[in-house]
This record gives sequence, C-alpha cells and structure tokens, in this order.
Amino acid sequence: MRRGLPEGIRPLRELDAAGRRVLVRADLNAPLRDGVVTDDLRIRASLPTLRELLAAGASVVVATHVGRPNGPGDPATSVRPVAERLGELLGTDVAVAADVVGDDARRRVAELAPGGVLMLENLRWHPGEVTDDPEFADALASFADAYVDDAFGACHRAHASISGVARRLDAYAGLLLERELEVLYGLQRDPARPYVAVLGGAKVSDKLTVLRNLLQRVDVLAVGGAMASTFLVAEGHDVGASRHEAGEVPHVAELVGDARARGVEVLLPTDVVTAPRFDADAPATTTSVAEIAGDAMSLDIGPETAQAFAERIATAASVFWNGPMGVFEWPSFAAGTRRVAEAVAASAAFTVVGGGDSAAAIRGFGLDGMVDHVSTGGGAALELLEGRQLPGVVALQR
Repeated sequence: MRRGLPEGIRPLRELDAAGRRVLVRADLNAPLRDGVVTDDLRIRASLPTLRELLAAGASVVVATHVGRPNGPGDPATSVRPVAERLGELLGTDVAVAADVVGDDARRRVAELAPGGVLMLENLRWHPGEVTDDPEFADALASFADAYVDDAFGACHRAHASISGVARRLDAYAGLLLERELEVLYGLQRDPARPYVAVLGGAKVSDKLTVLRNLLQRVDVLAVGGAMASTFLVAEGHDVGASRHEAGEVPHVAELVGDARARGVEVLLPTDVVTAPRFDADAPATTTSVAEIAGDAMSLDIGPETAQAFAERIATAASVFWNGPMGVFEWPSFAAGTRRVAEAVAASAAFTVVGGGDSAAAIRGFGLDGMVDHVSTGGGAALELLEGRQLPGVVALQR
C-alpha cells in the first residue's frame, strides 16, 4: 500500500546531501534500564535514513528526546546509551554533545566532518523544545543547512525540533516517516476491503475519536482489552470488578448503534479470562461474559473470542491492530493477545500494527517480521487515523 506522500512534502531522495550538514530529528526514545537500552526498535528504524545520508557524504547531527526528564541535565535521561547503541548498529562512532545548543554542541557541530555523526543531548533538557520557542528553533537550525524529519512518533507534537526547525531549513521527510505516512494515509483514504480493525488497550476515552473515525471506514471492528468492558456494559452486561469507564457508556452505546446501522460488524468478547485480583500470580478463570462473578476482573479475552477475532482477520484484505487484548505481560493473561498477533501475522491481508503495546507484543512473540508494517508511533498513528493534522507533517508541506 504505497500511494505517495501528502502534497508538498519532499522525500529524502530529493535531497542532495553531499557535503552538507543535515539535522535529523529522529525518534530514538528507547527504554533504558541502568543506563542500557532494553529495546532498540526505534533506533533500528532510524538506520536506513542515517545510512543513506552518510553514504551520500553528509555530516549528520542527530536530535532526539529520551524519556521525561526531571529538569535539565537529568542523568537518567541522557542520550548517551542511545548514541552508544546507534554507533554499534551503524558501525561508526557517534559523538555526543554535552548540551543541546550550548558551547559544547556548537563546537562539536563546527568540527563535524563529512561522514561524521553527532548526537545532541536530550532535546527535552531544554525548556524551549516543548514550547516551540523561536530562539531555541533558531539555535537548532543554525547547526545545519538541511533538515530531515524521521521522527514519526513525535510528529503529533508542535515542538521546536519538529515544527520550528522545519520552517527554517530546507526540509525533507526521512525514509521512516515517508513509509509511516504512506501506510497510514492509505488506510485512511483507500483501504483494500474487507477492512478489519482490532482495538484493545485500557481506556475507551483515549480512543473514542479514532473509533468514530474508523467506524466510517472499516467493515469489521473487533474490541478487546480492558476497553471492551465499557462496550459490554453498554450492551447490558455486568462486568463484575472489571475496569470500565461508566461515563463513556452512553457514548459507546451511541457509537455502536450508529456503526451497526451502517452495516459495520462490531465484535465484542463472548468469553473472558478473569482473576480475583490484579496480580500476575492470581488464578485465571475462563468464563462467559454473561457469567462474570461480581468480584472478578477481566484480564484477557477468552479462547472463543480470540478464535472469532482470528477468523475475521483471516477474511480481511486490510488489517489495523492497535492495543493488546489483555495483560499480555503476564503469562496467564497473554493468550488472547498472542492469538490475535498470530492471526495478524498469518493473514494474507495488508497488515498494520499501530505502535505502542501492540508493537511490543508482536515483537515479544517474535512475529513482527511477518506483518507489513509495525508503526513506531502509537500516539501519532492514532491521531492520524482520527483524521487530525499532525504538526510535524504540516510543517513539512511547502
């Protein structure tokens, strides 16, 4: 499903990078534990763009954020472990500036030779990043004569390194961003049919807008995870102690009614795996949704539901999956998510996994290589599928 970039965005192949200094906004927000990267998915996703620029003879300044810093200089959110892992994967040294736009960054940028890579310190150490401060954007832009946005996972943020720099430099979409936009805009505009969407996760309120948008486009919507409990309450079921959002029940009932009136098939759990408490070691019980005990909480979809979801996925021509079916990190409550992941991987459809926990799940099951596209941006992917304009995309459109 490759239908081109939105109008006005220039792809990386149009950038003559030889001898130029290029600022690349990457999304290298990898999880860290004790100063070590524990999942390098986003770092690996950035490699094609960086390799192409280096092969063309550019000098590359990489800018990224990591975590949620507790103020400037927070050592737990330094980019150094990320730069070390990036260097290993690129097979070259990745130098790290001691600051973002300070004296050390300016000195290192000035000394950067063609073929060299420099990573600035955590963008969010500087207060001007999240406020799109003009002076901070000016300082970042002064480090290069071309800009490449390859940070799809941050494109829904109107931050200085996303929106501000793109307005100040010769700007292009990196290979990762290009692929993300092609795939997700393709699902928005002209999906192959039947189009099946599988949504899970914790809260309906987080996905109500994307649900409304999807239900105007999909043929089948399958709902699992904790958010399914709110749907079940809207259908008149007692979900016991299961997490649900009572305030969203009227909205969900209206949404489902409208969807069915348009001929959209809405699949909800018919059985669930429950536990008496939210605990990895709690005893698991499979039960019909009509028989959930008053003190039980649903922590996974049941095997009957998982099979029904898998059967619909098998008939699809397009599949979008976002959100786990249960607490997949705990073995007793992982079967539903695993069954959906296996069905998506086995499908002959064009398959898209929408980032976040669902991306972590399919990677954890070793199936990510069997789907057409695993998004690096959960929040950005959902906002795009809601029909919203992403600030990072708008800034690139000339």
